Order: sequence, then structure tokens, then C-alpha cells
Amino acid sequence: MRLPPRLLALSPGTLAPADRERFVIQAARAVAAGLRGLLLREPALGDRATLELAQALRARLDAASEPGWLGLHDRVHLAREAGADAVHLGFRSLTPREARALLPADIALGFSAHAGDDLDPWRDSDYLLLGPVFETASKQGLREALGLDGFARELARSPRPVWAIGGITPERAPEVLATGCAGLAVRGGIFGAPDPARSTAEFLARQG
Repeated sequence: MRLPPRLLALSPGTLAPADRERFVIQAARAVAAGLRGLLLREPALGDRATLELAQALRARLDAASEPGWLGLHDRVHLAREAGADAVHLGFRSLTPREARALLPADIALGFSAHAGDDLDPWRDSDYLLLGPVFETASKQGLREALGLDGFARELARSPRPVWAIGGITPERAPEVLATGCAGLAVRGGIFGAPDPARSTAEFLARQG
């Protein structure tokens, strides 16, 4: 079982079928800039489109000089054929315990965690994305930002490795990593940026 690398990029979450080729090109450039972890979360894509996109991303990650990591959001039934290293779950998904019963032991389980959660799903997962640390457009009006102190408090009660998520920029990366989290999960800061490859390089340079 493999957990995500220290820097994990999330897909935009808004891809339509016509966007797939452009996104694969962007992802390939980010991988060339050093990105080794991708989490594919595209709820608007059907199973076939998701599988084809995941396989294309798997091929780009495998072509890199170091082994890459691919996570698939929700689509438990596609994980093996997609070549995914993990299935990532949210509050609308199967529970981690239910998903584990359907997956081989070598596929990791991730879970999107929030402040005040019951700890049982955390314990049943292999890693967590915890946030939002800072204000972010994707969670505006839905979840209050934890801030660094709030994030550190939640991190302290986690029984599993935690990747911070939410509003993280390259400039903020060092202070977030200083909390002791396992890594950073970034959506808008990489694939929402004008140049994902350049943003990847900036994040990697700030990781220390």
C-alpha cells in the first residue's frame, strides 16, 4: 500500500468530456516539473470517461523518473482497472469500512476529514485530507476555515497521516508543513493556476 507523496494535486473537479485532453497535457507538464501525486475527482464525468482519463494520467505518472501516485475519488469499482494507488472518500461516499470490504489490501483508502468529525471513519482510513486550513472558494459558505491553530488542534487528534487542504499557496506551504502534517493537498493552487507546471515547481521549492 502506498500513501500520497508530500505534494498531492487534485484535479479541478469541473472537467467536461471535451476538457480531458487539455487536462492530460497540463498534468503531463506538471509531472515533468516534479509532481508525483494526483487525485482525480471529477463527479460530472461518467465511468467510461473517468476510467480513460485515469489510465491516461497513470501512463504519464509511470513515465516519470520516479514512481507516481494516483488516487481516484469515489469510484471504488474502477480502482483496479484504473491502476489507482488509492480510493478517496467523502461524506457522500461509502464509509471507509464499506469500501475496504470491496477493495484489495494494496489499494489505500483516503478520507476527507473536517473539524469535529467522529473519529471512526478516520481510524478506518489510511490517510486523511483535513481542512479547509484557509479560506477557499470551493468551501465558501460551507466550511469555516480552521486557520493554522485550528488545523494543528485537529491534526493532534488524528490517528492517521494528514495532508492539509484548503487555500494553500506556495508562500503558505512552509508554515502549514511546520504543523507536522504529512503533506499538502492542492487543487486551485496547481490546476486552477495559469501555469500548473510553474505552480508545481513553486510548491516543491517551498517544501524544504
